[in-house]
Amino acid sequence: MRDNILLITTDQQRFDTINAWGNQSIFTPHLNYMAAMGISYRNCYASCPICVPSRTTIMTGKQGYESGVTTNATHEAFMQTCTKERSTLPAILTDAGYQTCAKGKMHFQPARAHYGFEQMRLPLDYMRRYDSLDGNIRPKAHGIGECEMEPAISTVDTKDSITTWIADETIDFLETRDTTRPFFLWTSFTKPHPPFDPCRDFWELYDGILLPPPVTGDWSADLNNTPQGFLAGAYENTNMHLLGPQQKQAVRRAYYACITQVDYSLGRIFGALRENNLFENTWVIFTSDHGEMLGDHHMSQKNLFFEGSAHVPLIIMPPQGRNLAHNTSVQALTDLVDIYPTILSMAGIKPSPSLLGINLLEPMPLARTFYGNSLNRNFCIMEKNYKLVYSATGNHTLLFDIEKDPMEQHNLFKDPELLDIRKRLEEQLLSHTARYTPEALNDKGQFLTYDAPGFPGDMPGRWFGFHYRDYSVDTFH
Repeated sequence: MRDNILLITTDQQRFDTINAWGNQSIFTPHLNYMAAMGISYRNCYASCPICVPSRTTIMTGKQGYESGVTTNATHEAFMQTCTKERSTLPAILTDAGYQTCAKGKMHFQPARAHYGFEQMRLPLDYMRRYDSLDGNIRPKAHGIGECEMEPAISTVDTKDSITTWIADETIDFLETRDTTRPFFLWTSFTKPHPPFDPCRDFWELYDGILLPPPVTGDWSADLNNTPQGFLAGAYENTNMHLLGPQQKQAVRRAYYACITQVDYSLGRIFGALRENNLFENTWVIFTSDHGEMLGDHHMSQKNLFFEGSAHVPLIIMPPQGRNLAHNTSVQALTDLVDIYPTILSMAGIKPSPSLLGINLLEPMPLARTFYGNSLNRNFCIMEKNYKLVYSATGNHTLLFDIEKDPMEQHNLFKDPELLDIRKRLEEQLLSHTARYTPEALNDKGQFLTYDAPGFPGDMPGRWFGFHYRDYSVDTFH
C-alpha cells in the first residue's frame, strides 16, 4: 500500500518559535522530535502571508498572484473551478484512492465546502458542541477578539480547549480510518492565531522564563518615524502600538504558551501514530500559513513580508525505519507552494510541470527568486541574500541583506554600493507584477499608491476580529 500523509498546520506561527531551531525560551519537544527525525527547511516563506491565500496555495499549488487570491475574501470562485477540474490536492488524492479528511480550521468559503475532501470537521463543530451543553463550559467567554493582541487566559480547561478537540478529532480518525486505503489527513490547529488565550496550565509554564523582546532597526527605532504604510494593518486590527514593554512581554508569553499547548497535543497524536503502527508508513509535514510580527518594528499580525510575518516553519518527517534523511537542515529558499507537488510525489503522483512549486524531496535548485503579493498593497522580491519589500500604502521601499541581517534591522535602500542591485530588484518586481497583477500598476507601469495612515493609528473602520456565534465563517480560534 502507498504511504500515508499527515499534514499538520498551525495558524500564525512565525519561524523562530521552535526550540530545536535555536529559541531557548520556548518549549516545543515534539517539534524538536520532528526536527531530529526529519528535515528542517529553515527558509520557507508564504508568498501571500494571510490565512485564506496561504491555504488556497496549499490546496491548489497556485500562488496568490497566479490565482488572484491575495485577500481573505477572494477564493471561492477559484476553489470551485479547481474542484470541478479535480485539481485540488484532496481531490487528486481522493481520485487516486486515498481516504481524505480535514480536521480543524480550513477557512474555506463557504465554510462547509469540502473542495475535494471526503470528510471534514471544523472549529464550527467544536463551538456547536459546547453551545449544546448546559453552559458550564464556555469557550471564548473572555471577550478578546480574533485579531486583538492583548493576552487572555482561556475560559475552559485544557481538556475542553479547541486545541485538544482538534487533537482528539485527529486521533479519532487515526483509530477509525479505512485501513484498506492510504490516507491524507490535514490536521489544522487554530492557534497561535489570536485570541492569545492559552489554558492556564500553559500560561504558568512560562512563569519566570526570560523571553526575547521585539526587535527594531535603524529604520524603525521609534514608532513615529517608522514608515507608516507598513503599520496600516496593525493599526486597523490591534493596539500593539499602544502597549508598553512589559505588556508586549505578556503578549509574547501568551503566544508562546499557545504554541506549546499545540506542541504538547502533537505528543498525543504521535502516540496514536506509534500505537497504530503508522510511523513506519506515514509522512508527517509541519508548517504554518503565515507568521506574526509580535511587536517587531512596532508591528503586529501578518500580511507583511518582514521575517516575523512571511517566514514560517517547515519540517518534513519521513516514514521511520527507512534510509532517508533525518536531523537535516536545508537552507535553500522554499515556499508554501512547494507543499502541493511534494505531497503528490509522496503519493506517487507526478505533479504538473506547469507548477511554480518544486518537490522538496528532490535536489534543490541552486538559485531561486521569491515574489510576494499581499492585498495588492504589499510586495516583495528575494534573490540570493537580498530582500526588497515595498508598501504601496505610503510608497515605502526597504532593502535588506538577510544573510548578514536576519531580522531586518538595517535598511540598505540608500546604500550607494547597492544601487544597481536595488534597481534590478525593483525592475524585476514591477515586471512580475505587470505579468500577474497589472491592476496594481498605473498607466505608466508604476505601482498605484495610497495614503499612509496618520500617526498614531488613524485608520477608519477599525475591526478587532469580533466573532461570537456566526456559523457562516470558519474563523473561530
